[in-house]
Amino acid sequence: MSQSYDAIIIGAGIIGCATSYALGHKGWRVLNLDSLPAAGYGSTSGSCAIIRPYYSTLDGSAMAYESHFYWKHWADYLGGEDIDEKGLINYVNCGALVMKTSLNGYLKHALELMTALDSPYDELTPDQIVEKLKVWNTRSYGPVKRPEDPGFGVANDTPLSGAVLFHAAGYITDPQLATHNIMRAAERVGSSFQYNARVSEIRQSNGRVCGVTLENGESIDAPVVLNAAGPHSSKVNQLADVEKFMKVKTRALRQEVAHVPLPEGYDAETACVTSDSDIGAYTRPEHGDNLLIGSEDPPVDKHEWVDPDDYNRDFSEQWKVQVLRVCQRISNLEVPNQMRGVVDLYDVTDDWIPIYDQSDLPGFYMAIGTSGNQFKNAPIVGEMMADLIEACENGNDQDQNPIDLHLKHIDRTVTTGFYSRLREINQNSSFSVLG
Repeated sequence: MSQSYDAIIIGAGIIGCATSYALGHKGWRVLNLDSLPAAGYGSTSGSCAIIRPYYSTLDGSAMAYESHFYWKHWADYLGGEDIDEKGLINYVNCGALVMKTSLNGYLKHALELMTALDSPYDELTPDQIVEKLKVWNTRSYGPVKRPEDPGFGVANDTPLSGAVLFHAAGYITDPQLATHNIMRAAERVGSSFQYNARVSEIRQSNGRVCGVTLENGESIDAPVVLNAAGPHSSKVNQLADVEKFMKVKTRALRQEVAHVPLPEGYDAETACVTSDSDIGAYTRPEHGDNLLIGSEDPPVDKHEWVDPDDYNRDFSEQWKVQVLRVCQRISNLEVPNQMRGVVDLYDVTDDWIPIYDQSDLPGFYMAIGTSGNQFKNAPIVGEMMADLIEACENGNDQDQNPIDLHLKHIDRTVTTGFYSRLREINQNSSFSVLG
């Protein structure tokens, strides 16, 4: 006899777990299925887990700023300090220092958005940047180049004009533990989790979802199925035969993140997240006296779109490219012989803005295209998806009447239509990991 639930969520990454938790609060019996051995083992575990309020759009920035308060008051969100036997994550609210460059319009638009949202920031002069990060230099090297370019590492005549320190920002020390925290909270409100369980069929009856079948032949019934499968989201959509009706789709993008020893003079206790489009890289402190280095996907780097079940998990030349770019900014940064860090996948939409929506198949929903810049939004996304699913199941047509979401911490309302699968490609996006 088949098991039966109110909803099945395909994926136990941070988005899937947060939605399970939110639906559980509403009294739904939810089952999360994941093909991996535990919650947060997929692309979530490879996340750089950076929290920041600045995006290229007002709604995106509002969601991100709202989420800052969930991380800041993590135990309140989870329902108690004792929710997880492994302990709770630490949010290092150190701020994010973003260099002003021509590529980001010298942050004029971003500051307009932060002012509209009353999100705190300080503008720093070049001298103040060096006072904040003593290992930093403020020369300009843009546009971003690859090391084989003769102009790589050659400074421009005009240095950086300054930077902005966004205060509602920082990073989570352990993204997998963050997911485990939410999973435990979801279990407390009645959610169940089944691992090593790969979905092979999205079953339908009378024109709507009725459940799933696993690769081992097991059938599980539910009138609602949510695709929160991360880099596998496109494959799950194909199982449900909904992708052909979408204007915006998703693909899996291979990414590398480098971990290198902190340079002499780098004070990890007072340092912050950095974002630097002049060199095409971002950084933050990492465990073990290391510096984490990620790419901001500059145009000179080729995107590597892959099959999420078959891709190269070894480091490549790109690892060294990213480290050398930061060497332009930090002259005493060492390039170790042994490559360390993370090779993982982003789940990316055509405009790098996620899809949080219903589908053309009644009962089938999507929280996808989230990798790279949506980890920070997971708590509020879970609540948004729970509200959206409940409204649709009660008869609302999300395409014609997208629900509004009230952001309780910043007392602002955003429309979920911003994340529609039927939207036109958003030309205000950065078309990069910056969102």
